[in-house]
Amino acid sequence: MLKIKLTRLGKSGVSHFRIVVAEQRSKRDGKFIAQLGYYSPQTEPATVKINTKLLQTWLDKGAQLTPTLKLLLKKHA
Repeated sequence: MLKIKLTRLGKSGVSHFRIVVAEQRSKRDGKFIAQLGYYSPQTEPATVKINTKLLQTWLDKGAQLTPTLKLLLKKHA
C-alpha cells in the first residue's frame, strides 16, 4: 500500500521534512516514489509547500495520508 508521509532532512535540531509518496513498509528516510513538497517547522510560522495537483493525483491512485500528515495539512490549509 502506498502512503503519503514525511521523511526527515537536516542535522540534529534543525529538521526539515519532505512530503513523499512511498511504500508503507519502507523506512522513514528510505526509498520514495515521488516528492510532493516540503515542511519546515523551524520557520515562524511553519512553512508547508505542497503540489496540490500531484497530491490529488496520488490520492486518486489510492495512496493514503499518514495521520501526522493529515493533521499538518488540515492545520495549514
